[in-house]
Amino acid sequence: MRGQTNFFIIKAITVPTPKKMAKNLTSRSEDYSKWYNELVYKADLAENSGVRGCMVIKPYGYAIWEMMQQELDRMFKETGHQNAYFPLFIPKSYFSKEASHVDGFAKECAVVTHYRLKVDDNGEIVVDQEAKLEEELIVRPTSETIIWDTYRKWIQSYRDLPLLINQWANVVRWEMRTRLFLRTAEFLWQEGHTAHATQQEAIEEAEQMMNVYADFAESFMAVPVIKGLKSENERFAGALETYCIEAMMQDGKALQAGTSHFLGQNFAKAFDVKFADKEGKLDHVWATSWGVSTRLMGALIMTHSDDNGLVLPPNLAPEQVVIVPIYRNDEQYDQTVSKGKALMTALRKKGIRVKLDQRDTHKPGWKFNEYELKGVPVRIAIGPKDIENGTYEVARRDTLSKEIIAEDHVVTHIETLLVEIQEALFDAAKRMREDLTSTASDYDEFKALIKSKGGFVWAHWDGTSETEERIKNETKATIRCIPFEGAKDPGKCMVTGKDSPGMVLFAKAY
Repeated sequence: MRGQTNFFIIKAITVPTPKKMAKNLTSRSEDYSKWYNELVYKADLAENSGVRGCMVIKPYGYAIWEMMQQELDRMFKETGHQNAYFPLFIPKSYFSKEASHVDGFAKECAVVTHYRLKVDDNGEIVVDQEAKLEEELIVRPTSETIIWDTYRKWIQSYRDLPLLINQWANVVRWEMRTRLFLRTAEFLWQEGHTAHATQQEAIEEAEQMMNVYADFAESFMAVPVIKGLKSENERFAGALETYCIEAMMQDGKALQAGTSHFLGQNFAKAFDVKFADKEGKLDHVWATSWGVSTRLMGALIMTHSDDNGLVLPPNLAPEQVVIVPIYRNDEQYDQTVSKGKALMTALRKKGIRVKLDQRDTHKPGWKFNEYELKGVPVRIAIGPKDIENGTYEVARRDTLSKEIIAEDHVVTHIETLLVEIQEALFDAAKRMREDLTSTASDYDEFKALIKSKGGFVWAHWDGTSETEERIKNETKATIRCIPFEGAKDPGKCMVTGKDSPGMVLFAKAY
């Protein structure tokens, strides 16, 4: 559909982008972090709560998360997975069974030690020291341990495999430095946990789920991603391999948008999860886990949005189209609202998510600013002249352009326009990523690029943890992934001069 000429456009209107709208957002170029925080608040996505490091996701922000959840859940079920739910609390002893796993999460764990409060002699509410738990409980930072203890009861035979389970849940990681959506002490996510009869099946599952995440990011979020493997230093605690998708934000920082882990038999051995094969031989199962979280909301915001507010791709916008009546009196109100209702019905029949804003408590200009700030992809205005002329004014959020569209063709135009906007946002994000991607031939050039330009930097690395750690300490850049596609020619490590099989991708990251 891209590039088609819409013969039914009556007039295109050029609208200059205002430097500062009524919402008064800080410019991205002035202070990107402040712009992000203001946008999250002013677009009614989320706010800080009374609990340090935790957020309240407001209805509009949660509606976007629900759209993500709905599409991902559909994709998971299409690949054979089922949803279940496991406890929030994990016995402390479970963590000790997988040493590398507990070591990776120990500093972030919240621990429950008592189960009761009481009122002391001074009328103060205090912990009842007599109500100490026999075994302390960990508030889940991730669920591998509690799930694998459960799988021991569910798996006895090859007939029970593969076991393909996902859960939608909240987790707690006691972060010291938090930012709404990107890093909070409690966050929402999904976590898949699967068990397989063979190593190859488990590897294929981990790769499949990485591809599901990549498809979702690109097809629904309009965020181009790079697929690859994490280095040993960056792997998930307890994994033999971590597959990932990496995205680039407008400020030149990378964001890990999803991970999928091949766990080998580590957790199966730790929790003694065995199965009898067709010959009756017992063996430990092979495992994967994979997850994405509400940090995808941060990726969505920082990939597309601008100084006027949020920009949402149509595929994830809770409201793809908003209709705003324009009137001066009760008669015009009735006429424009009636016309809006008819258009809303016609668009909904095409599966388009539409809102008719018939509030009489706010002026049209205020509503235009509100929906621009909230990133609604398409806005339609209906006034008395539009009714008289048989037209609608159609505005795009991504380009801030307007067109006058003939009434007979407006539904078809909107259908086409939503596809065009989705594609245009992806293309713009891909160009942005390309502009923020460089190649370093030596360490001095690498350090200069990371400091001055940021973004992704391709460079040779000798494959050692020591060199990787040195680069991180000296530049704050990490290996985002060892890409499956890219610069595969061998060379010399930019730091040590030792052999390198191919370039890897570095960046500073959220």
